[in-house]
Amino acid sequence: MNTIVVAQLQRQFQDYIVSLYQQGFLDNQFSELRKLQDEGTPDFVAEVVSLFFDDCSKLINTMSISLERPDNVDFKQVDSGVHQLKGSSSSVGARRVKNVCISFKECCDVQNREGCLRCLQQVDYEYKMLKTKLQDLFNVSFKLCENLLVLLVYSFY
Repeated sequence: MNTIVVAQLQRQFQDYIVSLYQQGFLDNQFSELRKLQDEGTPDFVAEVVSLFFDDCSKLINTMSISLERPDNVDFKQVDSGVHQLKGSSSSVGARRVKNVCISFKECCDVQNREGCLRCLQQVDYEYKMLKTKLQDLFNVSFKLCENLLVLLVYSFY
């Protein structure tokens, strides 16, 4: 019974990862990140991604505050936030977030506040979508590990 559940969860996990690549949420850098995970650091990817999401939230909040003053926008500060967000999204393989940051940077370069506000909304949306999808992926991974552990325990009986 549990071997069937494990096989289904493995298939679900793989299918879900493939769909995240196909939908453009992730790029190959996420695969590279996964390769760094091993038995000694089984939660490595989840921890790195969690830090990324914490940083995203802070950066988006800071940029939002900077952009809310129409007469006194500090575009250098916004640009710095966009640069950080683009770098961190690139390092975890968050393709859609990174791509929005490219447009966001262009709007900062020409000091287009309305364009920056649109990009800020879009980056916030993409970050939240990716966060939800990766949480779902990690939940499937956790269920898979639980079931593998049950199989391992029962194999000793």
